[in-house]
Amino acid sequence: MMTMQNYALKPLFPVALALLITGCAVGPTYQRPTTPEVAAYKEAGDWVAAQPADALERGPWWRLFNDPVLNDLAARVEVSNQNVAAAVAAYAQARALVAEQRAALFPSVTLSGGASRSGNGAGTVNTNTNTNTNTANGNRTSSSNQASLGVAWEPDVWGRLQSVANGAAATAAASAADLATARLSAQGELAVNYLSLRQQDAQKALLASTLAGYARALEITQNRYTAGIAAKTDVLQAQTQLANAQADDAGLQRTRAQLEHAIAVLVGQAPGNFTLAALPAWKATVPDVPAGVPSTLLQRRPDIAAAERRVLSANEQIGVAKAAYYPSLSLNASVGTAASRVTDLFSAPAALWSLGLSAAQVLFKGGALDARVDGATAAYDQTVARYRQVVLSAFQNVEDQLSAARVLQTQQTLRAQASSAADQVEQQVLNRYRSGQISYTEVITAQTTALNARRALVQATADRQTTAVALIQSLGGGWSN
Repeated sequence: MMTMQNYALKPLFPVALALLITGCAVGPTYQRPTTPEVAAYKEAGDWVAAQPADALERGPWWRLFNDPVLNDLAARVEVSNQNVAAAVAAYAQARALVAEQRAALFPSVTLSGGASRSGNGAGTVNTNTNTNTNTANGNRTSSSNQASLGVAWEPDVWGRLQSVANGAAATAAASAADLATARLSAQGELAVNYLSLRQQDAQKALLASTLAGYARALEITQNRYTAGIAAKTDVLQAQTQLANAQADDAGLQRTRAQLEHAIAVLVGQAPGNFTLAALPAWKATVPDVPAGVPSTLLQRRPDIAAAERRVLSANEQIGVAKAAYYPSLSLNASVGTAASRVTDLFSAPAALWSLGLSAAQVLFKGGALDARVDGATAAYDQTVARYRQVVLSAFQNVEDQLSAARVLQTQQTLRAQASSAADQVEQQVLNRYRSGQISYTEVITAQTTALNARRALVQATADRQTTAVALIQSLGGGWSN
């Protein structure tokens, strides 16, 4: 049997259904902003183009450097780096906000209850159980108990709540891209620091060999001076050269220590508890990096994705601002009981109910609504400009790294040739000095030139590695061949 409450609620059902059916968004339809189109990278040269974006691997790109220690450190960044942890928390916060905004699309249900007792005067109390009213010398006290269940709902007729939820979802997506950016940045920074540290190890190993050669040259010069064949200046020059090389070795140790400390922080450890053993026989691996086509870059780079998602969020805010032009509607319903005694709360005579439909329309706010729409539109235009700037900067980064990779590869080949020639000159000059054909000044010059050439070759190899890391970051991560 249908109760009185059911009869009262029945007329509101078609109203609510009509509101749901006719609900519409008043904001602009989102379209991704246009960006400069490029058919191919100018600096790509003979580089191999990557496969379509759905086949590209974003996984452990650092494994391409074939270094087990680097693999272990990079994996630790994922769970221990505090900047990444902060980005993870920010993403979780953004997702919680999405859930909160979406909850506004549904009705809210509240349960309330209360009890009160009131009276006046004082004296001896006689209790009347029929009326639950106490009397004392003509004074009265009474009790009241209430319980109710209420439902409130704001139909999203103009799409304002949906726009807010969509904007929050876009912000959460941007936060997810920010997390990917933070992760990629931390991993790239770790790789660069680690490869630079291994470069210091290689430089120290090179200097150790050179210092041994300088010590032998000093010994030879000292013997020649003792025999009266060489001048004292030859000995002093040899001592000067050896001391300078030893000072350079100490400087390498200082740089290595700083890099080791930076790596410790990146993997979430205190520098005092972290040590990386030297690898004098370290072999540098420079991976061949296939350059993705420009359209692929827009799909892969997390900073571009974040910027585009913020454009979408700003677009939704225009809809939120425009919805203020239209009336706001709300539906309210409640069912409850009231009685002087708790035992009577759920009896039929104590039942109460109420229904309500309300609407409100702003008639005049001195242009505030127009200003809000204009402000939201301007904020949208700002995000569009930033998005396009991020895209342009991304293309620039890739072009820069492609150019650097090509030039450094040529430089490494030339550095290797120069180092080989300088080594031969050094040996020939030292042999001529031993036979008394030249002065020691020429030996110093040849040895210095040879050392510089060796160190330049190590530096060129290290530069190629760090450039490969930078190019990987510019392309948005790893890839699959």
